[in-house]
Amino acid sequence: MTQYQTITGEETVLRDGTIKLHGPEAFEGMRRAGRLAAEILDALAPFVQPGVTTGAIDDLVREMTLAGGAVPATMGYRGFAHSCCTSINHVICHGIPGDKALKDGDIVNIDVTPLLDGWHGDSSRMYLVGDVSLKARRLVDVTYECLMIGIEQARPGARLGDIGAAIQAHAEQHRYGVVREFCGHGLGRLFHDAPEVVHVGRKGTGPELKPGMFFTIEPMINLGKPWVKMLADGWTAVSRDKSLSAQFEHSIGITEDGCEIFTLSPGGLHKPPY
Repeated sequence: MTQYQTITGEETVLRDGTIKLHGPEAFEGMRRAGRLAAEILDALAPFVQPGVTTGAIDDLVREMTLAGGAVPATMGYRGFAHSCCTSINHVICHGIPGDKALKDGDIVNIDVTPLLDGWHGDSSRMYLVGDVSLKARRLVDVTYECLMIGIEQARPGARLGDIGAAIQAHAEQHRYGVVREFCGHGLGRLFHDAPEVVHVGRKGTGPELKPGMFFTIEPMINLGKPWVKMLADGWTAVSRDKSLSAQFEHSIGITEDGCEIFTLSPGGLHKPPY
């Protein structure tokens, strides 16, 4: 049975399996953290070009996060040593920044999580590098549609399964594979918390959505089969058939009559081309 916990103030929040329900002050904290995440992703748009290394992207993310009064939540998280994740082409998620330079025709997901005044603003977007193929552009477009279709289901009284079912139906209509091994998650003062937000499912199943819930929706959609392979570094997940993969992520809060997206682009840079 799903357990909910009302968070009233500054009390210590534990990852104890309960779904946290937050009040107005928490919403304000998430707005600030989410806006910073969105501003960072906006600022990266002109920087993501052929020849730029993922390490240079990581450096810029770290500089902007610190300048915004936050720290990168990924830095030091379970041993991860970088300020963002950079996932290129067939990398599904958790790509590690380094010396690899972006090439013309690449697609890349950049995932940032500034921790600002105790609140996590978690968001990712796809970027097109130079002249990108039509099939890659279509995958990116449909993945963004999956995110927004999932968000449309997020309202009080709905079920978590409604989100996954809507995403799965849209992706599979285009003959794409929906990754199962990674999912969205609760967040707030904790980086990862209950509930798990799976991007496949059956309508009418799963925990009920209630006002005050915070979580991410972050569908990972493969051009081919949905199957995943983990690389030896313990972080990088790739498509087993080496097909292209795309992902978008927003952090949201359930309101009395729908949901609020905390990580919307202030510059209107919702999906590429930017």
